[in-house]
Amino acid sequence: MAKDRFKTRLEIAKNKILKRSKVSKDSPSSKLGIAFKMSTEMVAAVVVGTIIGFILDNWFGTKPWLILLFFFVGVIAGILNVVRSAKRMQNK
Repeated sequence: MAKDRFKTRLEIAKNKILKRSKVSKDSPSSKLGIAFKMSTEMVAAVVVGTIIGFILDNWFGTKPWLILLFFFVGVIAGILNVVRSAKRMQNK
């Protein structure tokens, strides 16, 4: 008798947890988090590319060419990161 009560209470608790997780995945805050993650990936790639270009320009004395080159490489890498993340999220 006690086992049956425990099993029903356990099932009810599991169903409540499943409902909460479904609601939280569709909530606006999680969508905001996804947008923040993608924008951070884009900005980080551009910043890293620009810093690498700046360091190499100072080292080789070719200002501003390597900064520009690595800036655009960073932009392309950032776009590819965002596309890759979007594909991963779409597959889930």
